[in-house]
Amino acid sequence: MDARELFIDIFAHVSPGRAIEGLTQEQATRRPNGAAHSIADLVAHMTFWQSWFCDRCDGIAAPLVAHAPEGWPSPGPWADVHAAFTRGVDRAVALGSRADQSITPPIEFPPLAHYTVRDALVHMAQHNSHHTGQVIMLRQMMAIWPPPSGGLTW
Repeated sequence: MDARELFIDIFAHVSPGRAIEGLTQEQATRRPNGAAHSIADLVAHMTFWQSWFCDRCDGIAAPLVAHAPEGWPSPGPWADVHAAFTRGVDRAVALGSRADQSITPPIEFPPLAHYTVRDALVHMAQHNSHHTGQVIMLRQMMAIWPPPSGGLTW
């Protein structure tokens, strides 16, 4: 499986990019039925971690956040959040050509210290997959599923 298959051509479910398409500012920022996060919150969070892992793959020694809330930035305007996420996906896919390289300097968190670029790509894809499921659930709760280009509905 290559990086494009992990991030864009997903076979197990709808890709994150498709799951967030066609949303308005109001839809993206709504928290239906007391949900803990909006779609915009989730996508800003995914973007944060994509950027962090991509930076680490590019040799930028950004420290790991000390507390989980630091990885949940305020989303800002939906159009900006959507665009930043899409750029992050493209950046991650481009890293696939360096998949076998070690992350240098190593990540300072022992469970991730051995990571190669491939490991980081899989980690990001799994993280996106988890939160994409939440996005889909929120869209279903708001009766705005499937997205305009279609999606799995069973």
